[in-house]
Parts: sequence; structure tokens; C-alpha cells
Amino acid sequence: MLVSSFLSLYASLVLSIDAIKIAASPSDPLSCNINAVLSCGKVASSWQSQLLGFPNSFIGLMTEPVVITVAIAGLGLVAFPRWFMRVAHVVYGLGLVFALWLLSQSFFVINALCPWCLLVTGSTITVFATITRVVLLENSWNFAPERQEKVVAFLDKGWGRVIYTGAFASIVIAIFLKYGNELFA
Repeated sequence: MLVSSFLSLYASLVLSIDAIKIAASPSDPLSCNINAVLSCGKVASSWQSQLLGFPNSFIGLMTEPVVITVAIAGLGLVAFPRWFMRVAHVVYGLGLVFALWLLSQSFFVINALCPWCLLVTGSTITVFATITRVVLLENSWNFAPERQEKVVAFLDKGWGRVIYTGAFASIVIAIFLKYGNELFA
């Protein structure tokens, strides 16, 4: 969670700097414009990149330091109240939905992928999977004992990792199926 949130913060910083560059000089190419498919500039010039009226990357600059703080506190064995973990789970779940929506827009509407945005999406999946695992193992949602036993057994058997790996594999396979050799052109 800590490593992923640092990577996402770094990507958000790079994307924010690029957004400022685009605002200053829209015709200048960005360093991450690799080809027609891997094109930060094409993604950054779309309306989806500024959904709330400012660059989406600014959201990462605001939220990732909070995630980093929670991750560091967790490493320090801080026990958060259940209400806090529930809120963190729901809010990060909304962040995941937003990241996946942005990915779908890049994939199906913009027809270009931003490598930094892909890093943010991957990091968001990783952090959400981590928060979900912690919330479920600590029974933050107050499941009945029988249900909690089943949840813990499910996670102990490694099914959480299967879902997590399947999510990444699905994204990678979809990208290669849609773009194939264009990724390396």
C-alpha cells in the first residue's frame, strides 16, 4: 500500500506538471508521448482529464499523501477505529471506480493510453485490494461470526490474490488484444 501510494503520488506529480505545460503551450509534445497509442498528450487534452474543472492529477496530489499517512500508521501497528476503516474503504472504493472509469474512457473513447495514468490505475487497484483485505480480516464491517469465518477462510486460501491478479491480467490482456503491435510502433 505504501509503495503503491508513493508511485501514484509520483505519477500524479508528473501528470500535474504536464497539465501545467499543456496549459502554457498546448502544441508542445509531452515526454510520455511515445506513439499514437501511448500518448499522455492525447489523454491529457481530452475533457475526461479535467472532469471536475481542474486536472484529475490534482486529486492524486491531495489524496495520496493521506493514503501514505494511513499506510505508515498501519506499519506502525496503529489500530484505527472501525468507522475510520469503513470510511477509508468506501472512499477508496469510489477512487477505484473513478480510476477504472478513466481507464475505460482512455480505452474506448479516447483510444490512447497514458503510461502515468496506467500506473495510477494499477496503484489504485493495489491500494484498494490492500484496504479491502485489512478491513475484511479485522471485521470492520461487523459481519456475523459465521460469515467472518467464511471471509477469513476465503482470504486464507488466497482467493483475494486470485481476484487481484485477475484484475491486472484482464487489463493487460485487454490492452494487448485491442492495441497489439501498435503499442510498440
